[in-house]
Amino acid sequence: MPGVILPDVLSARDRIAPHVSKTPLVRSDTLSRLALGEILLKLETEQITCSFKARGALNALMQAPPDGRLIVTASAGNHGRAIAWAAERAGRRAVVFTPRHAPRAKTDAIVAHGAELRAEAPDYEDAERQARQFAAAEDAVFISPYNHPHVIAGAGTIAIELLEQQPALDTILVPIGGGGLIGGIALAAKSLRPSIRVVGVESEASSAFTAALAAGHIVPIAVAPTIADGLGGNVEPETITWPLIRDYVDRVVTVREADIIAAVRHLSTCEQVTAEGAGATAVAAVLSKAVDLRGCFAAVLVTGGNIDPLKLAELLA
Repeated sequence: MPGVILPDVLSARDRIAPHVSKTPLVRSDTLSRLALGEILLKLETEQITCSFKARGALNALMQAPPDGRLIVTASAGNHGRAIAWAAERAGRRAVVFTPRHAPRAKTDAIVAHGAELRAEAPDYEDAERQARQFAAAEDAVFISPYNHPHVIAGAGTIAIELLEQQPALDTILVPIGGGGLIGGIALAAKSLRPSIRVVGVESEASSAFTAALAAGHIVPIAVAPTIADGLGGNVEPETITWPLIRDYVDRVVTVREADIIAAVRHLSTCEQVTAEGAGATAVAAVLSKAVDLRGCFAAVLVTGGNIDPLKLAELLA
């Protein structure tokens, strides 16, 4: 599978710009005081489909073979919603495989966009296995939520946007699941400004790239339940996100479940931002001081807001 280079990200930006939102970059007074730096929140919660995933999904759909073949994907929810939206725009049929416990806010939206939902797998890894088998059997186009060059390039457009919105940035904090988001952002940011620091944040419950960096290659990990459901699961051993993270990301840190819950609460009560667990993970690193941001000018990605209302109410209570 081909890798990703800066021209891919620049082309993706031009391709998807008419169809997606340029999301806000807003200063957080409370987080800036806590960190003793300048902390800006990049609100991908205000993107189409309420997550950054719209960027990569649309970039991939716009370059999919124009032969009318079925589009298939696996997802914890946000990528599936984005693929369903992009397929609806393109007039393509889509089938989305998710875990059976995927949040209703995400699965309901997948169906609302006209995609067929297969929510039978016990976890994300099994959903991806089912999706790949189905795609092969149906001669369909499979679009990975992270291990796909067009998806990575689309996600990387956030870096270009950030540097245009605030040229003084010196640090970017990014949640890590399969690595597509941070891979695209780190590639683009470092290519445009080599001095910028890119820090990845993983859930302690599912820290595939922390383990990979320690081993020097992708290794299987034990995955525990996490409120950051969009970040959970093992990654493909040959994923093209690994060399991007290895070569362009400065550091990867982990945060605990309690930190992520605190971040969801903080965003809701102090920033008036509704975020899901995965979307709040980089903010958790600021609150827990997992990263030293003293004197830094940092952008912190809030990547998604598709949280079930009852779950949010439970966390706030």
